[in-house]
Amino acid sequence: MDQAPADPAEPFRLHGPRPDAVLLVHGFTSGPKSMRGWADHLAARGYTVSVPLLPGHGTRWQDLARTPHTAWSRAVAGEFDVLQRNHRFVFVCGLSMGGALALQLAAGRSVAGLALVNPGLTFGDRTAHLAPVLKYALASVPAIANDIALPGQDEGAYPRTPVAAVHQLGLLFRAARSGLGRVSAPVAVFRSAVDHVVPDSSIAVLRAGLPRPPRVDVLASSYHVATLDYDAEAAFARTAAFFDGLAGAPRPAGAPA
Repeated sequence: MDQAPADPAEPFRLHGPRPDAVLLVHGFTSGPKSMRGWADHLAARGYTVSVPLLPGHGTRWQDLARTPHTAWSRAVAGEFDVLQRNHRFVFVCGLSMGGALALQLAAGRSVAGLALVNPGLTFGDRTAHLAPVLKYALASVPAIANDIALPGQDEGAYPRTPVAAVHQLGLLFRAARSGLGRVSAPVAVFRSAVDHVVPDSSIAVLRAGLPRPPRVDVLASSYHVATLDYDAEAAFARTAAFFDGLAGAPRPAGAPA
């Protein structure tokens, strides 16, 4: 589709004149709404962009509790394969858990470049490591959502976080970490100065595991969901410039800088 869906939780695709495409992957318990601004900016620069809705998201948290992490990975890989069949280069953007999925994808696919906002690879809350056992006694916990400094923003995440899904998230993190050495694509990372969700250890693991060091830009005024925060437009512009450089293509006439 070429316009915003009526429901901000719905997936969408915007078609651009360039021969290149960008796949944008949202975070845990969230949805396409958190990626809308990023997608719009890249579409205005001429890229075709696709923002899928990950399995178990956009409905009820109980659905996420029944969804294995492999379903998220398959959905991302499937959408990438569709884009790759019709485009010269396919870039991938990921927010939080979407960053882990993007890295896992790049370990096995020919991704042209990655732009990651606060990518998750480790847990900040030690209780999360107990999720494989706690899920049998505790169905859900308060939401991990809306860590945003800018007032009035809402990423549209679930009101509860299913503990069984936290277990699956940990399995995804493990799989993504194990594949870091096979990621050959250039990586740009945007890291919020204050992040109450993803710990600094995630960035340390990423730096240590990639074959070549990622470029890391600090978002000084944003919290975890930086795509809806004060530094969003700056991150979007830097992403577009990064992808433009990798694609070796001039900026289309009339496109925003």
